[in-house]
Parts: sequence; C-alpha cells; structure tokens
Amino acid sequence: MFVHLHTHSHYSLLDGLPKINELVAKAKEYSMPALALTDHGAMYGVVEFYQKCLAAKIKPIIGVEAYLAAGQRHEKNKNEERPAHLILLAKNQQGYRNLLKLTTLAHLEGFYYKPRVDWEIMENTTKG
Repeated sequence: MFVHLHTHSHYSLLDGLPKINELVAKAKEYSMPALALTDHGAMYGVVEFYQKCLAAKIKPIIGVEAYLAAGQRHEKNKNEERPAHLILLAKNQQGYRNLLKLTTLAHLEGFYYKPRVDWEIMENTTKG
C-alpha cells in the first residue's frame, strides 16, 4: 500500500499541475487509503482537498512545503542561496492550526521572493 506524502496541486504556483479533483480521483483509482497535499508555501487548497478526500473516502493529510530562510525570516539578503524546503504535515487539529500560523507568518513577516519561515517561529509551532 502506497501513500503520497508530498503532493503539489495547481495551488503550487508555477510548480503543480493537477487540480484537486484529479488528485483525489487518481488516488481513488489506485485504491490509496490516504493522500497528502503539500503545496509550496501556502495552504490555499486544503479545504477543497479535505472535502473532496472525505467524499471519496480517502484520508486527507494536510501539509505544506515550507521555505526555510537561511538566517532570520526578517532578513532580506540578495546573496542568500535558495531557501531550503521542509515538508510539514499536520498530525491533528492543533497541527493544522500551527501550519496555518506558520504560513501566515511566512507571508506577513518572512516574505522575500517567497514566503519563508525560520527556526524561531517553527519552535513555537511544533505541537501537532
């Protein structure tokens, strides 16, 4: 039995192609018991993903592929290498809320070409 834990949808701008309907339909076709959604830096598609997975009797795994700043999220350094990527998955409701918090802070405080997080805000959002 195989479950994708790193999947992009069309909500991953310039990176993901499949729409949520297509992802869920393919998972159903292959009899996958669960499927994760880990779009780049944002969680725009999670509500639609969650609802469609439940309707198809597939366990939805909510996540995000976060960009990790090399230093502090507030720093805007043109010479910074590409930010590292981290796959973060929610274990429960608290984890889902923490992912929402992380992505919000990444956009409001860490945005420099991409929404970035740093170790400081990740330390405060580890539960769940």
